[in-house]
Order: sequence, then C-alpha cells, then structure tokens
Amino acid sequence: MINEYIISQVQKSIDVKQQLLSNNELMNLIKEVSEVVTTSYKNGKKTLIAGNGGSAADAQHIAGEFVSKFYFDRPGIPSIALTTDTSIITAIGNDYGYEKLFARQLQANGMSGDVFIGISTSGNSENVIEALKECKAKGIITVGLTGEKGGVMADLCDYCIKVPSNETPRVQEAHILIGHIICAVVEEAIFGKGFN
Repeated sequence: MINEYIISQVQKSIDVKQQLLSNNELMNLIKEVSEVVTTSYKNGKKTLIAGNGGSAADAQHIAGEFVSKFYFDRPGIPSIALTTDTSIITAIGNDYGYEKLFARQLQANGMSGDVFIGISTSGNSENVIEALKECKAKGIITVGLTGEKGGVMADLCDYCIKVPSNETPRVQEAHILIGHIICAVVEEAIFGKGFN
C-alpha cells in the first residue's frame, strides 16, 4: 500500500511537469522572465525574492543560487531573500504588521529596475500582495510564481507564472524547477557562452 502511495506521489509530480512542458505559453513566459532578469542584472540591478513557509525556503534557495553559483564558478549575482533577517522581520511584524513584512523591505532596499519575485502557491498571500503594490510605486519589475488559479497576484504582477496544479506540494516542486531554470539561463547568458 505504501509503495503505491509513493509511486502515485512521484507520478503526480511528473504529471505537473509534463503539463508545464507541453504548455507553450508557459514555456515562453519562463523564457521571457529569464530574459527580463538577465537584462536587469546587466543593468546593474538585483533580484529580491519572498514567500511564506515552503515558499520562503524557495526564495532563499533561489537567492543562494544567484549569489553563490549554479552550474559553474563565476562572480556572485546580487540577490536578496526578504525572508531571512529575523531582526528586520520581527521589527516590521511588530511595528507595522505581518502583511507589511516584504513591502517595507522593498521600500528600503528596492530600486527602479530591480526584479521582485513573489512566490505564493495560492497567489493570495497578503504580504506578497502588499509587496507587489510597493513594487508598482517604486518601478520594480514584478514576477509571480503561483498555482494555476493565480489568485490576486495574477493581476498585480508584470509576469505571473501559474503552475498547472492547485496541490501545494506539486506547485512548490515546479516553482523550484522554474527558479533553477531562471538561474541557469541568467548564469549562462551573463557569464557563459550564451545561447547563440
């Protein structure tokens, strides 16, 4: 019985990735976002990434790939996960409320031309939504990673990549795949041989 369950979980993950792969619109959107992030970096800007729970871990994971390295050794690429500094997080949560957690950090550290990547499986995380509003005010480019419904975020993001699933673990598995693809494309475009 447990073997069947394990097999079904692996198969569900594969199925979501197959749906992603067969959706030309989503494939083109991932390519476009990768190019937008690359251009931002070439213009001396940075990425700022945020989410809650597992999506917070994904934000830190992606930022780590940019700052350290992904496939090969190269200079670090500036990226900040807005989920890591407990003093900042608790100060903002205490003084302004949890919903302002990321918006306040973007107000302080974001600048026009940066890229904010907001991660939320539902697309309805209030603190990510507030962050997207702050980005609009500051001219920060916005990318959303959500589940298939997109939630409120779908209408607030410049680019919203909606994973074709509403099952949280499957969406998160696809989010980190997409994050890895973006990291790989940016790294190759800036420091590798490129794609020509």
